Amino acid sequence: MTARSRPALAPTTEVPAVAPLPGGSLAYTLRHSARARGLRVVIHPERGVIVTVPATRSGRSDGERRAVEFLEQREPWVRRHLARHADVRAVLAARGGARDGGSIRLEGSVVPIRVVPAVTGARRSTVVRFVDELVIHRAQADARADAIVIEAWLRELARSRIDDAIQRHAGDLGVTPRRVTIRDPRTRWGSASQTGRVSLSWRLVLAPCEALETVVIHELAHLRIFGHGPRFWALVASRRPDHRTWRRWLHDHATELHGALG
Repeated sequence: MTARSRPALAPTTEVPAVAPLPGGSLAYTLRHSARARGLRVVIHPERGVIVTVPATRSGRSDGERRAVEFLEQREPWVRRHLARHADVRAVLAARGGARDGGSIRLEGSVVPIRVVPAVTGARRSTVVRFVDELVIHRAQADARADAIVIEAWLRELARSRIDDAIQRHAGDLGVTPRRVTIRDPRTRWGSASQTGRVSLSWRLVLAPCEALETVVIHELAHLRIFGHGPRFWALVASRRPDHRTWRRWLHDHATELHGALG
């Protein structure tokens, strides 16, 4: 078979594997990717350890060998991050999530949740925010779970907070977003396109207001400067001098915010 007639490599394949490491066996997902240029390990909050290796025709055994060597070199880092994820899961389990008697983080603070019956005849459950708690007024005709009711309310609150932040900063930054969407991405808090579209995570409303504002400013700044060079960071700092503090906060609490509702 000539090189020209060789079958193309599959873009991505994943298989479960176990690495025999000095600190004990470690289960992980071995990911072969035709696009990968080098080895990479990530700790996914739900899927655990994922090792990506460049796809080759030498087969799975060579990929496993390379992955195990890679994990051995980084074992202390991997174990440390796995322990941190376990600690976060324990904290979230103790809070109980978005249900009666549980609690969630909201604008940086942890607030309890209470569920009470809605007024007779109400068809949709509603959420009322008090100083020290969230109260779900549960309608009998509403089949949605408490977490879904809370999420819908949080999305509306996120839209309001994000719109306020855009109004405060867009003019001084000299930009006008063409469209702003509220989504729930897993790997980033926001994004901006060269067509003027901005997308932001509703989960930012769980974080302190300063963190939400930092991400809004970041994406608005991208409507003027794409890339992350010195001019870009100077523009962000002109509106939020402490942006590094809040970017670090979001990095450190990402797993917590994505698992907040339970």
